[in-house]
Amino acid sequence: SVTSHSRTTLLFSGLSLPTPPFLLNSLRFASKKAGGSNFVHAGNILATQRMIRYHPGAHVGMGTNKTLFALEDGYVRFTKEVYVPPPRSPEVIQVINKLPKGTVLYKTFINVLPVKQESKFKLVDMV
Repeated sequence: SVTSHSRTTLLFSGLSLPTPPFLLNSLRFASKKAGGSNFVHAGNILATQRMIRYHPGAHVGMGTNKTLFALEDGYVRFTKEVYVPPPRSPEVIQVINKLPKGTVLYKTFINVLPVKQESKFKLVDMV
């Protein structure tokens, strides 16, 4: 395991080495609290993040500080979907135009598959 005690040294299982310059600016901007096929209850925090790394999917809400939380009881699933931005958005002007031709962009969504599934449609029962 790698632990950091200061900005100038890294500790590798008791061995202290100088920190490579590329690690000085690396920060983690998101952490998963629940992942894979974990069961979560409504209100459980799924991910905390400063910048939007994970996007809310089905039965997932986003707080004001970009924290993702479960809206219903169920199992957590992560999906990646192809992202096609709107043609005249600022994101296209700043980011997309600098990427190589043919680059495919993906967004990671966190979904909750609810345990209690509806077995009937309410409209069919009313008829």
